[in-house]
Amino acid sequence: MRFSRLLVPTTKETPNDATLASHIFLLRGGFIQSVGGSGLYNFLPLGKKVLDRVRSVVKEELDAAGCQEVSLSFVTPASLWEESGRYEKYGKELLRFKDRKENEFVLGPTHEEMMVNLVRQSVKSYKQLPLNLYQINLKFRDEIRPRFGLMRGREFLMKDGYSFHADEADMKREFDLMEETYKKIFTRLGLAFRVVEADSGAIGGSGSKEFMVLADSGEDTIVVCDACDYGANIEAAVRQEKPCDAPEPRLGKEKVHTPNTSTMEELASFFDVDPYYLVKTVAMRALYDEGRSEIVLFALRGSDELQEVKACNAVDANELVDVSEEELAQAGLAAGFMSPLNAPKGVRVVVDNTLKDATDMICGANEKEYHTTGNTISGDFIYADLVAVQEGDSCPHCGGSLRYTKGIEAGHIFQLGTRYSEPLGCTFLDENGKAQPMVMGTYGIGVSRLLAAIIEQHHDEKGCIWTKESAPFDLYIMVSNIKDEAQLALGEKLYEALRLKGIDVLFDDRKDRFGAKMKDYELIGIPHAVIIGKKLAEGLVEFVTRDGMIKEEVSAEEIASFVEEKLC
Repeated sequence: MRFSRLLVPTTKETPNDATLASHIFLLRGGFIQSVGGSGLYNFLPLGKKVLDRVRSVVKEELDAAGCQEVSLSFVTPASLWEESGRYEKYGKELLRFKDRKENEFVLGPTHEEMMVNLVRQSVKSYKQLPLNLYQINLKFRDEIRPRFGLMRGREFLMKDGYSFHADEADMKREFDLMEETYKKIFTRLGLAFRVVEADSGAIGGSGSKEFMVLADSGEDTIVVCDACDYGANIEAAVRQEKPCDAPEPRLGKEKVHTPNTSTMEELASFFDVDPYYLVKTVAMRALYDEGRSEIVLFALRGSDELQEVKACNAVDANELVDVSEEELAQAGLAAGFMSPLNAPKGVRVVVDNTLKDATDMICGANEKEYHTTGNTISGDFIYADLVAVQEGDSCPHCGGSLRYTKGIEAGHIFQLGTRYSEPLGCTFLDENGKAQPMVMGTYGIGVSRLLAAIIEQHHDEKGCIWTKESAPFDLYIMVSNIKDEAQLALGEKLYEALRLKGIDVLFDDRKDRFGAKMKDYELIGIPHAVIIGKKLAEGLVEFVTRDGMIKEEVSAEEIASFVEEKLC
């Protein structure tokens, strides 16, 4: 491609709403164009080339793993979401609308229901299983605050795959195969990443893993152990149980007046005990389908913090929201002095696993300015892991020290089981002729988000540095002075010769100044360049590697073979 004919509107100015490097450079480099500042983007020629190259890597690895590509309708009947029970649970990110006949539809943010509908009409016998179908297609999520460019837009290109099996063992085999396939994809794209345990969220299922591209700009906090391969999203991270060396309180069963002690720090100081022996009780309102809600008390040790996603999952709620002191009082609860042991009737209580059967604990008395001592935490509660893992906690696998890092979620795989096949009636006849629900897995990659992730990891202050498999072109050829006949002739000759060798070349044949051309090259970030300039008079040209802007002088006569050896 000749630069003079390429639509690539590069700019010097940083867009007002852009803060991340990927957002800034993809806009400035003419890869994408914002549509009304609403989380929607046009892909211009350079951006579309990168998108297609990333998509190609994803497709090649999936096809090699035995997956089959399909393309499902972007518009989905709402009735399928009602069948699965997700129509209300998914929340306001699901864009709902009606057609002229008052039929309800949604713009698919994910396609579990649609794929199950396809398979239940096409697969009837165990002999047709297993089956892994995928698509690379548009998705839409009505983000409340779209931001960071392609990182969190409303419309995006996503690879979503779904596998169907006769039993759970075979589903887990495919789940492991997809984990290895995803590792190959991200490795080919030149990304440093970590596979971490994750919360399944609105997708559901019994287990999931995320593929996190490591970047300081990532939105997700992940917990990792440097002594082993353990990693988990903060929402799903676990730890070894913390011991406490501080002596247990020996206070006996008593109700104690405790004025001005509504925080854990004040209470620990009042009783002169470690917060480990205090019970922290957090009240939240759990929201469910059809407008139903309830106040739930979550109890954990005073030395720990509540992880709200874990808490939400413990009661199978759609969302948890704060509760006002007035609402607590109406429910018979005293803010700051609540306890799991004497909760009012109708208030559900969830207790952290580490508190089960704990003795000599200090709790609120559910009476303003009073606590009780000498408590044993037992009863007919829901027990669950509610704790937010902290840096320095011990790894659940090896005991090493855990730490936080930041990541960009680029892929997510789930063990769904029969979460969708049962409600949607996706069954097969087993060897005995009996109908059984198919066991499913689902596997997603944010293809357009990967463009942003690559640049977040690979850029400098001047612009993008694309990796080999993602770059819009393999090579950039610049003629420094287009009026110099010798420079132009060599540029044309090299351009044609390399194209015949299958190398994708961007030939900068513009009449612009050398400085402007070099700034565009640095901004666009093609991995390698040949600069034909004044030293051609000495029989030399420059070969530039964009990563580090490393320059090598090469004989003009040998440059074609040199490039071929470097790039092929």
